[in-house]
Amino acid sequence: MEWYSINTCRVLVVSVVLLSYNMLLISSPAAATTDAQVEAEAEALRNSTWWWYMENTTSDHCTWDGITCNREGHIIQIYFSDHYEPMIKLSQLKFSSFPSLLRLNLSQSSIYGRIPDEIGTLTKLTYLSISDCGLDGELPVSLGNLTLLEELDLSFNYNLSGAIPSSLGYLKNLIHLDLGSNSLSSVIPSSLGSLTNLEYLYLSSNRINGSIPSEIGNLKNLIHLDLGSNSLSSVIPSSLGSLTNLEYLSLNFNQIKGSIPSEIGNLKSLIHLDLGFNSLSSVIPSSLGNLTNLEYLSLNFNEINGSIPSEIENLKNLIHLDLGSNSLSSVIPSSLGNLTNLVELSLAWNSLVGAIPSSVGDLINLTEFNICGNQIRGCIPFEIGNLKNMASLDLSNNLINGEIPSQLQNLWSLENLNLSRNKLSGGIPPMYGGISIDLSYNDLEGHIPFELQLKHSPEVFSHNKGLCGEIKGLPHCKRGHKTMLVTIIAISSILFLLFSVFSFLLPPWNMRQNQTKTPSIKNGDIFSIWNYDGKIAYEDIIEATEDFDIKYCIGTGGYGSVYKAQLPTGNVVALKKLHGWERDEATYLKSFQNEVQILSKIQHRNIVKLHGYCLHKRCMFLIYKYMERGSLFGVLSNEVEALELDWIKRVNVVKSIVHALCYMHHDCTLPIIHRDISSSNILLDSKLDAFLSDFGTARLLHHDSSNQTVLAGTYGYIAPGKYTIVFLSAFTLSIYLLNFWLFLF
Repeated sequence: MEWYSINTCRVLVVSVVLLSYNMLLISSPAAATTDAQVEAEAEALRNSTWWWYMENTTSDHCTWDGITCNREGHIIQIYFSDHYEPMIKLSQLKFSSFPSLLRLNLSQSSIYGRIPDEIGTLTKLTYLSISDCGLDGELPVSLGNLTLLEELDLSFNYNLSGAIPSSLGYLKNLIHLDLGSNSLSSVIPSSLGSLTNLEYLYLSSNRINGSIPSEIGNLKNLIHLDLGSNSLSSVIPSSLGSLTNLEYLSLNFNQIKGSIPSEIGNLKSLIHLDLGFNSLSSVIPSSLGNLTNLEYLSLNFNEINGSIPSEIENLKNLIHLDLGSNSLSSVIPSSLGNLTNLVELSLAWNSLVGAIPSSVGDLINLTEFNICGNQIRGCIPFEIGNLKNMASLDLSNNLINGEIPSQLQNLWSLENLNLSRNKLSGGIPPMYGGISIDLSYNDLEGHIPFELQLKHSPEVFSHNKGLCGEIKGLPHCKRGHKTMLVTIIAISSILFLLFSVFSFLLPPWNMRQNQTKTPSIKNGDIFSIWNYDGKIAYEDIIEATEDFDIKYCIGTGGYGSVYKAQLPTGNVVALKKLHGWERDEATYLKSFQNEVQILSKIQHRNIVKLHGYCLHKRCMFLIYKYMERGSLFGVLSNEVEALELDWIKRVNVVKSIVHALCYMHHDCTLPIIHRDISSSNILLDSKLDAFLSDFGTARLLHHDSSNQTVLAGTYGYIAPGKYTIVFLSAFTLSIYLLNFWLFLF
């Protein structure tokens, strides 16, 4: 037994040695193969010339920017984010050299060209993103080979065209698919209905046509579906009602017809629903009342008729409701007053009748309320005065009668008020002078409040029964009104003098406190503040800038210098101040007065906000909202800041200025032309949001006159002259006051 055991051990040892030797012989060629593959991957990187800025391309490729390797040295991730020139062709990288690649991210880089068929060799890929680049051509069918892919993002490549390949239906592991903002055409392939793991599907802003395939209803895990801004037609398939996990659904800006399927009411998780800008007809299904999580609902610009279903009152989380530009009839249901979280409500341009329900006064969070272009009758409910957050109120183009409720003066946040083209009667109640108003085409009469006369043109009061005031084109008020005004002004002046003497006798701190509460009127000139906290005083400006010391100067504009000032309240403002010699120049003074008049008439989120101004013999300045990033010209001139202003942000800048110009040209009572749109006159805040500024050369256009402007603006940016452009001389605030006092005395 002992001999047997020893021999057995010897046999085992020999066997282990032989086995190890054989394994060594077998493994050596594999190791050699692995080394060769690693070198092939490194060589493919060098030959691509993508990393042209690398000083030493012979170094270990696993240490290069954006390259990640596994333990064996195989590349498993490429993250290329070079935003600089030169532009690099996508096909310069040999994809077949990277069989171990798991993630490929080339988004927002200088990559351009077609997607090569060779990309289908990356069969281990789980993440592929080439968005916001310069891709063109068609999507290769070989993308269907990437069966392990979980995320595919090829969005914002505006020259990427052709059809969506049906082979994408093989990507069964796909969770996120984004092909939005391209030029893809043809139809949505029904094979996408096989992607049952899909949670996000973005195909918006393309040229896709045809119908929405009913197979989309198979995507039960879908959370976000955006097919907006295409050319889809036919009807909304009822199978969409099966997507019970859906939170976001947008089909806007298409040509979809038919009715809204009642099955949409099954989407209980829905938060955002946008079906606007289509050709939908029939009625609003009552089943929408089941969407109790809904926060955004837009059905605007369709052909929907019938009434607003009372079930809408169940949508207690609704923040935005837009049913405008349809054919809705019947009355505004009082149950809308239950939607107390509403911030924006538009029922404009329908055929609604009846009166405005008093329950609207319960919508205490409302900032925008628009019911213009209907057949609303009755009076304006005084309960509207409860809406303290209201910024824009448009009741124009209706049949509303009765008087303007005095409670409107409680709306301290109001910026735009349009009551034009109704049958309102009586007088105009006291109102905050800083708002933009339109009361034309009514039956109003009596004296126009003085604070409204200062900042508004005659057109906003035109075509009324008997309004009077010190505005060109309107009759003067009767003597009784003048006597009352003189009495009020005399009493106010006496009280002001008594108050000043009393303030002089108080300790200095008390005097300063009182001064901040009283607008300064010195030597017949004006210091005026609106849309602010009412606590800015001339002395605070002088103290904050140390009498406009040069160290607070942050630049120069078309006229004057710009200063940065931090007020005692902590607010930071920008001040544009005319120099002494500029005040004596008629051109500069006219530009200053013109900017005051223009900016005091308009309110828009993309137009620089004017907080106030000072017209004084010794000092003239404008007070603006401070823009942290300065002008667009300054940002683009700085290499670091210009990189931060990427393509998307630049597009947003363009959109913002377009919105501002559209408002000035079409939404103002008198159209306004800027005449000097340059990068120096576009300001950016801390979020790189754009604001139009410098209205020194701007002009108002009169609707009923022949108009012409002289050449003005920055060379290189001057708009071509047109015979239809009109010159309208602007009355400054000082002229209004001068005429007013001359008339009284």
